[in-house]
Amino acid sequence: MAGDFSTPMKARNLIRAIDEVSYWSGKTFAWLILALTLVVSVEVFKRYILNAPTAWIYDFNNMLYGTLFMMCGAYTLAQGAHVRADFVYVYLRPRAQASLDLALYFLFFVPGILGLIYAGYDYASMSWRIGEHSTVTAEGPPVYHFKSVIPIAGALVMLQGVAEIVRCIECLRTGAWPSRLSDVEEIDVIDTQLSKSEYVDEESRRVAMDSAKSIDEAARHRHVVDETERKKP
Repeated sequence: MAGDFSTPMKARNLIRAIDEVSYWSGKTFAWLILALTLVVSVEVFKRYILNAPTAWIYDFNNMLYGTLFMMCGAYTLAQGAHVRADFVYVYLRPRAQASLDLALYFLFFVPGILGLIYAGYDYASMSWRIGEHSTVTAEGPPVYHFKSVIPIAGALVMLQGVAEIVRCIECLRTGAWPSRLSDVEEIDVIDTQLSKSEYVDEESRRVAMDSAKSIDEAARHRHVVDETERKKP
């Protein structure tokens, strides 16, 4: 019987390993938000209090935000948090969801991300060769290191895409979505706020949490089951 579970176990181990890489990269680069906040705060002080603006700060802010945005893409995909037309999708059964996802991954995701990696590598390599600097300002900073983020972020998103494709195949095989790694989410914040409020009784808190969890689960590939289906033996 052990042989029957070898392939599913390998698939789930692969999904988990890739999810870990995406989570690690996303959480690491998420710290750039602190650097961006610090840089903007210092520049606001220099510009409006000291009347001594920095010429290249606009470019630097764009680089920080662009790096944060792109390098957290794989993490967002691992969390199932990208924008989706949920008004139809959430009412499909897991296998139907997986079939739709799988088709869209092969039709749009894989070609698009491969194009991003290819074009990004070309942009980055050319930028390194010419020692490219920003032309937005006279003292524009170098941008070749920033352009290197494009193919790297694309590769991370593609890697997570492999995990999502395997996740779809597993769902088609079993009829249920493989679990995702847990993380602090909005419902955790809601739970904390409600638990400390003196104006919310336990029953209202339970109803609010049940509602929030239902919405969260639907957004993360969970099947919304009709009451009639639940009553079936």
